[in-house]
Amino acid sequence: MPSSTYAARRGELETYFDRTAVEAWTRLTSTAPVGRVRATVRVGRDSMRATLLSYLPADLTGRRLLDAGCGTGALAVEAARRGAHVTAIDLSPTLVALAAERAAGNTGAGHVEFLTGDMQDPALGEFDHVVAMDSLIHYRAPDVVAVLAGLAARTRHSMLLTFAPRTPLLAAMHAAGQFFPRGDRSPAIEPVAERRLARLVAAGLPGWQPARSRRIAAGFYISQALEVRRR
Repeated sequence: MPSSTYAARRGELETYFDRTAVEAWTRLTSTAPVGRVRATVRVGRDSMRATLLSYLPADLTGRRLLDAGCGTGALAVEAARRGAHVTAIDLSPTLVALAAERAAGNTGAGHVEFLTGDMQDPALGEFDHVVAMDSLIHYRAPDVVAVLAGLAARTRHSMLLTFAPRTPLLAAMHAAGQFFPRGDRSPAIEPVAERRLARLVAAGLPGWQPARSRRIAAGFYISQALEVRRR
């Protein structure tokens, strides 16, 4: 059951990504020219996407994958090209529509179903793998683990997520508000120490354990990949 803090932040994110910053994120996730700050974010996100995809099998034929917080669909498309049957879900109907438009005829041997809604919806079914790239970084660590626990009950092999590592540099960037111009700045990111998150995962997900991890730092983009696997 989502906590009150999860539900409140979910509402903020829905408003932000579907109304406030649609144009900015559409441009950021394209090949269009962007400013210096967003250029570093683009590079960082590309590197993070490649990292998460490297944690998945090279051949995903016949496997079901949940792209939890799919945004404009780049990761979902890459997974489908490996043969996966992808359910790609996001809170923003506008971004989901853009993702479906970009993915048309571009999914190779696999398939992507784009949906608007909550990644926790049990009606989505069961999956072999779940990927949540930069879609849980705005939630408090206990809420992140609660989401993972719900997904774990319907996931057979692995869950991949990103989190904002608690570092002095990241804290300074947040304090200065330098990630985006004030007009379309996203809801606050919730940094967490890697050791604390690992402890919470170990305690809150019986039968699962943290595995591979990699930090990506590219200018104004700082995020850390974490693989959580069944024991």
